[in-house]
Amino acid sequence: MEWTGDGIVLAVRPHGETSAIVDLLTESQGRHTGLVRGGRSRTARPVLQPGNRVHATWRARLSDHLGNFDVEADRLVAGELMEDRLALAGLNAACTMACLALPEREPHAAVYRAFSILLDSFAKPDIWPALYVRWEAGLLTDLGYGIDLTRCAITGEREGLSHVSPKSGRAVTASAAEPYIDKLLKLPAFLTGSDQEVGEGDVAAGLALTGHFLQRRVLWPHDRDLPEARQRMIDRLAEAGRL
Repeated sequence: MEWTGDGIVLAVRPHGETSAIVDLLTESQGRHTGLVRGGRSRTARPVLQPGNRVHATWRARLSDHLGNFDVEADRLVAGELMEDRLALAGLNAACTMACLALPEREPHAAVYRAFSILLDSFAKPDIWPALYVRWEAGLLTDLGYGIDLTRCAITGEREGLSHVSPKSGRAVTASAAEPYIDKLLKLPAFLTGSDQEVGEGDVAAGLALTGHFLQRRVLWPHDRDLPEARQRMIDRLAEAGRL
């Protein structure tokens, strides 16, 4: 068995004295794990960093085997962001979230493409926090747990959506939400349309919204929780005044 393609390094774990087990996110193969022999060497370590783009070939005798990766560097994104603590926090959160949420070897091309866009945005602190929220919302949708932001669950209206039910994941308008306001999740306007600006507190509200459904619908059924890397990103964003 063999395939070749481009990928994004999500996670690296040591294996034995010299090798590493690597998780890659690819467009056609999904999240795929394999062994990199010599992956802990001085030449390989800078390449095998979360967020880096690589060109990889995977080989195994049988399809259900772990298999081996041959990996070549494409773009060392982690190195480009090394001096930016805020961007690195976002990068680590995205990589860890993808590793936890995506089933292995299940293609999610839309998630991969959105992740690629997110990678290119990390040098722009005015942009990437909202894009990260959009990426998590897209992750939910691609996994089949999307939030319904098409119309109000109570009135059927399409405009003025302001909150989301934490149980059904359906949006409601401000007037419909009023009697239940303390029990609902705030819906930031930028998630309702591409032309909406990101206002103060919108990123925090978006992260609370996507985090709620990722935790309860995606992670908890597999006895997992939201990763610490995501909370560290939120803390860094708060320190930088980007929430």
